[in-house]
Amino acid sequence: MADRDTISHRLLDQAARKPSSIAYQAKYDGRWQPTTWQTYAEQVRTAARALMTLGFPRGGNVAILGFNRPEWAILHQAAMMAGGAAAGIYTTCSPDEVQYIVHHSEAHVVLVEDAAQLAKVVARRAQLPLLRWIIVMRGAPATGADVLPWDDFTSKAEATPQAELDARLAAIAPSDLATLIYTSGTTGPPKGVMLSHDNLSWTSRLLIDIGGGPATGDDVTLSYLPLSHIAEQLATIHVPVTAGSTVYFAESIDKVAANLKEVRPTVFFGVPRIWEKFHAGLAARLGEVTGTKRRLIDWTRRVCTAVHAHRDRGEPVPRLIQLQYRLADRLVLGKLKAAIGFDRARILISGAAPIAPDLLAFFSSIDLPIREAYGQSEDSGPTSYNLEGRTRIGSVGPPLPGIEVKIADDGEILVRGRNVFLGYYKEPAATAETLKDGWLCSGDLGAFDQDGFLSITGRKKEIIITAGGKNIAPSNIETALKQSPLVGEAVVIGDRRKYLVALITLDDEVAGKLMPSLTAPEQRAAASEVRTVIQRQIDEVNETLARVEQIKKFAVLARPFSTTTGELTPTLKIKRKMIAQLYAREIDSMYTDGD
Repeated sequence: MADRDTISHRLLDQAARKPSSIAYQAKYDGRWQPTTWQTYAEQVRTAARALMTLGFPRGGNVAILGFNRPEWAILHQAAMMAGGAAAGIYTTCSPDEVQYIVHHSEAHVVLVEDAAQLAKVVARRAQLPLLRWIIVMRGAPATGADVLPWDDFTSKAEATPQAELDARLAAIAPSDLATLIYTSGTTGPPKGVMLSHDNLSWTSRLLIDIGGGPATGDDVTLSYLPLSHIAEQLATIHVPVTAGSTVYFAESIDKVAANLKEVRPTVFFGVPRIWEKFHAGLAARLGEVTGTKRRLIDWTRRVCTAVHAHRDRGEPVPRLIQLQYRLADRLVLGKLKAAIGFDRARILISGAAPIAPDLLAFFSSIDLPIREAYGQSEDSGPTSYNLEGRTRIGSVGPPLPGIEVKIADDGEILVRGRNVFLGYYKEPAATAETLKDGWLCSGDLGAFDQDGFLSITGRKKEIIITAGGKNIAPSNIETALKQSPLVGEAVVIGDRRKYLVALITLDDEVAGKLMPSLTAPEQRAAASEVRTVIQRQIDEVNETLARVEQIKKFAVLARPFSTTTGELTPTLKIKRKMIAQLYAREIDSMYTDGD
């Protein structure tokens, strides 16, 4: 029945159909240890009953603060199964930010990963009157009258009969709240995006049907990006439960590279910064190759580029190129992809922020085509997608089946479909601004080409209006500047100013190779070699821009942006307002009299 096709029901269905198949694996004592679908479903049911024993009401919420662990996924699904929802919190959040989300979501229970995350909650405990219990994941210390170790928490299930949970499950309606996605807060306090059971189940099935995610029990993914973000939540929880695929939980963000080689995922999602890191490492290694091997690699890249040009257009690959491709795979590609853990990869995805076309072209040239997707939390993740056989590098693909997309008179992208959210939690005014006549006002600016491919041209709220009254979208300029391997981040400034300038941070690894004798960040930032390379990149970019869009001056910052210093959101998007405040002196120095 359609009204019983929720993620919770799909989990129980997987357990019934394939009880001994592997649902997830996590590393304990240096060894990957599997958990079957039957056990996974039992873990969720147990946690749901334990929540009910602790007084969790139908329609209640929990909060989760920690890195990707089985307990994260289990409690999230337990909250849904018990008729409520979970709100994820980024591990980089400060105690004040944690307090805001726990309190705003009215969470009855919060799950924390370790002592460091527990300390954030404890530090603001007096400001959390609605919070009743704190649960800590396995292996973490638990002290306090209202703090429960994970095993003590799950033992509470004994006091709640299975029949009571079954009644909760039967009462779930498709329109009920299933998860709260708190936005990263680039312009103010985060808002709680309300996604329903129907949003999640419909979107998960759509991604499988179009070939945009795990499709069978043979697929394998690695969970490593923040589960507070809808993209990773889909990749780790909702789509695997729908497809019956296997999830590996990364040990930590620092061990992702090592885990990739062990797991060898068939499907992998990364934000642009992840792909930029892969590119930097691969390009450096390939650049060191000389002689016959160099010529072989160059030939391989030309062959792969030709292969994927045909495939992206949905055209058959000519026989001669197919033969060359098979030879290239035997001689080069198999070893190259195995070295980074992508030898089994069949779907590679980039999303959450714009990615440079040159980066996508590079990966296609080594037989690792990345499909760029576009969407936001408010439409459950995907709006458009570069599908296999219908890909155009530089676009974010055509709208997905069942999703309507149109461009408003002012260029804003509007979206309508079953993936569009319920609204912002407890914020009717913000909801009314974003949902108009059934259309989601995305806040992004875009355009369709003649073949129906969508391109993102900027962010409505980030439009720079110069002193001369010209409207300029900075994101595409910034993406172009970041094509230089030396540039870590680029931020274009110029609102109400007479010309545009840029703040530049350096890629530490590339800067170190360029100037091995200079180790101090301040020395590297001031080095003439750095300014020469960056000026060359700016000149190249300026040649492609109208005069009013060109960068006139730039400043190189001594340290990279980060989440801890406040310039980046947990999903690595730049916080323009914060950057403008932190670097006001550097910005002002680029606007001097007489220029």
